Amino acid sequence: MTPVTDARRPARRASGTNRPRPGPDHGAWFLVLPALIPILVLSVGPLLYGVSLAFTDAQSGRTEPTQWIGTLNFQDLMHDTLFWESFRIGLVWAVGVTVPQFLLALGLALLLNQNLRLRWLARALAIVPWAMPEVVVGIMWRLVYNPDAGILNETLRDLGLGDGRDWLSGLATALPAVIVVGVWAGMPQTTVALLAGLQNTPRELHEAAAVDGAGAWRRFRTVTWPALRPVAFAITALNLIWNFNSFALVYVLTSGGPGGRTRLPMLFAYEEAFRYGQFGYAAAMGCVMVALVSVLLAVFLAGRLRGGLKEGDVA
Repeated sequence: MTPVTDARRPARRASGTNRPRPGPDHGAWFLVLPALIPILVLSVGPLLYGVSLAFTDAQSGRTEPTQWIGTLNFQDLMHDTLFWESFRIGLVWAVGVTVPQFLLALGLALLLNQNLRLRWLARALAIVPWAMPEVVVGIMWRLVYNPDAGILNETLRDLGLGDGRDWLSGLATALPAVIVVGVWAGMPQTTVALLAGLQNTPRELHEAAAVDGAGAWRRFRTVTWPALRPVAFAITALNLIWNFNSFALVYVLTSGGPGGRTRLPMLFAYEEAFRYGQFGYAAAMGCVMVALVSVLLAVFLAGRLRGGLKEGDVA
């Protein structure tokens, strides 16, 4: 029996080596092209065109051809105090919306993850602001903030807390009022992401921690948050990008006023391009914003990942 077994082993290895290995399936590209072409045409193409436009003197209404001016737009932008002020306002807006948005969404997600009566109805109502277009949200909140007949001022008058004020036109209240709307409008998508992360956390871990005598805060710190951390970091980074690039909501509420107190960078670039016709200068603004936001986001993610690695090493 031994010679027969030894004779079979080389034959089995030989048949394995002679089997043709699967090569790259070039036909798969034809399946990817229907999805790839719209991305190239509608995203990559306009992006490259915008970058090239930033190095020209393109303007609306001019008869002479557009000329290549190199980095002149970027040099002018470095000394444009109005742009850097709008960039500062954009950072205040992005952080001021993202942080409360995450904290409130986390509390709401923890609540909706409990076994409540009519939980399905509460979850449906929680995502209503997300289903509303930003223009509709802006118009609705303009009515809420209306100085004469808005529900906010009417409530303050009924409570004897004053005659109310023009929230969207005050220099000190315009940006906080807009931030409140941004938090309300963007909280549902953060809630949905965090709720999905909570539902993927094994219940056995919570039950084991409860048996060991861990309280609610300790269970959250040792069980819930470690499982939720990747989702939380991802949605926070996305929210920072989305909020910094906001346009429609702030445009409907204040159009950048009063006195530029709510002029976000996207609003500034929009005005330069479509109000003053400086297409090349506006394109340079877009390039600078993309570069700076990418750097800030990379620093944020590097710090978060470094902190997560240190916690993992300690554990």
